[in-house]
Amino acid sequence: MPKLIKIALVALGIRAFLHWRKSRKQQASAPSTAPPPTQDPADELRRKLAESREDDDDTEAEPAAPAEASVAERREDVHEQGRAALDEMKSSSEA
Repeated sequence: MPKLIKIALVALGIRAFLHWRKSRKQQASAPSTAPPPTQDPADELRRKLAESREDDDDTEAEPAAPAEASVAERREDVHEQGRAALDEMKSSSEA
């Protein structure tokens, strides 16, 4: 009797597996409702980037900002800040 039960369970399992496999094949072959993918995702990204740049050009109606300091001036400012920080560290370690 237990052997008969095992055979019945195996038969049911095989039938369930075949049913599952058949339903997967039908789903895979069915046409999807999603839009087809674009040829190249990079082209789509380039298009979006170009659109965003056009939008930025259209909204930039403000006058240009004053010219920034030259590289030499900025470098001099950074060196001054560094010297001030070094002097501050020296004075705090001497005290």
